[in-house]
Amino acid sequence: MGYPKGNLTTRAVVKPWSYTVIPPEGRVKNVLPFFEGFSTTILASPKYGASFVFYISTVEPGARTTRTWSAEEGIETFVYFMDGEGELSVKIGGEEKVLKQGGYAYSPAGVGMDFANRSKGTMRILFYKQRYTPIEGHAARTFWGNVNDIQERIYDDMANVFIQDLLPTDLGFDMNFHILSFEPAGCHPFIETHVQEHGAYMLSGQGVYILGDDYVQVQKEDFVWFGPFVQQAVYATGRERLSYIYSKDFNRDAEI
Repeated sequence: MGYPKGNLTTRAVVKPWSYTVIPPEGRVKNVLPFFEGFSTTILASPKYGASFVFYISTVEPGARTTRTWSAEEGIETFVYFMDGEGELSVKIGGEEKVLKQGGYAYSPAGVGMDFANRSKGTMRILFYKQRYTPIEGHAARTFWGNVNDIQERIYDDMANVFIQDLLPTDLGFDMNFHILSFEPAGCHPFIETHVQEHGAYMLSGQGVYILGDDYVQVQKEDFVWFGPFVQQAVYATGRERLSYIYSKDFNRDAEI
């Protein structure tokens, strides 16, 4: 890598217990036990206030997990094949399926996932874990899908903003993933302030995000964590659609 050619600068913003913006520049790799052939960065964790852990990883041909990931009691998991070539084999319990670009899978708490890239392609994946909050009479279940099979719907009656819901919304699920897309000049209908937190990965485009009292420029490949009750809204700028995939906790009362 060598010495920099100019002054050291960064677009990263880290405000613990409020929000973070983590661009690709400056990310370091984290070694995960039992992940062979993965180049992984942890983007969010409870160390700065998130209630979940959010990862991005480049998966080389032949990469695999040598032990089931996050099979601990009470931990639910999610994986998304973001981009690249090839196929990712994902095993949840006794069921194994192959994900292609846009594919995703959810594992209920206590089951975990196994990954293997048996193809010749290299891919990037996002994966995620959090502690599941059970509710009497309802349970989550394994779920598979592909965003290319999900029709977009108009978001909050705005003709230039669209959303895709990736997981079921019944009470067994205490979290979801969505893809929100803004055509150029699109924006949220109001500045949101809510108990839910989000982890968002920018898939395309650029915009200006209102985060608390700050206006922060974001763009493709940035990761953003939104803490509970931080004010938030975005204006899409630039010439292409601003799209991001994000997590959301829901279907549960606040605990005291």
